[in-house]
Amino acid sequence: MINGSFELQIYEKYSFVGEVCIGSDLQRKEFLNCVFRKCDFSGSKFSGTLFIDCNFVDCNLSNVKVDNCSFQNVAFENCKIIGVDFSSVKSLLVEWSFKGCIIEICNFGRLDIRKTIFVDCAIRESDFSNANLSECDFSGSDLQGSKFQDVDLRKADLSKARNYYIDPMQNKIKGAKFSYPDVLALLYSFGIEVE
Repeated sequence: MINGSFELQIYEKYSFVGEVCIGSDLQRKEFLNCVFRKCDFSGSKFSGTLFIDCNFVDCNLSNVKVDNCSFQNVAFENCKIIGVDFSSVKSLLVEWSFKGCIIEICNFGRLDIRKTIFVDCAIRESDFSNANLSECDFSGSDLQGSKFQDVDLRKADLSKARNYYIDPMQNKIKGAKFSYPDVLALLYSFGIEVE
């Protein structure tokens, strides 16, 4: 990499630390077994890029473009992810996890991302409409303002998750795990007051 510009088409087993790549063109590249640590990719274009067995740690991925991007076994840890439209990624073989991330104003709508881990994240004002989130793990996450409409949350783990609004009449929640007192939010749509 030279001055924030990725010259190669394929990167395998590279470790990128502290790279500042604001607004960079990283389209149609392949990253295999790579680690990105404390990198700033805000506003960059990842369209058509393939990530396999990669880790993003303490990175800024705000406003990245991910059209037709492929994420296979990719882990995001303590990353800042704001304003990303994930609904446009290649939905085949999406496998990723998010731990301790700030995820705001992102769109996961219509994705089949069952079994995804969203642990201890701040997921605010994000859209999961029409997504398959069955068996996902949202434990310990703050879901303030996030939209769940026509979502499959069967067997999902929302224990210790908070600030969510999930209408049981508009979403599939059979077998999902919730914890008290946040589980009372499921009653809001019925207009019930609990004292």
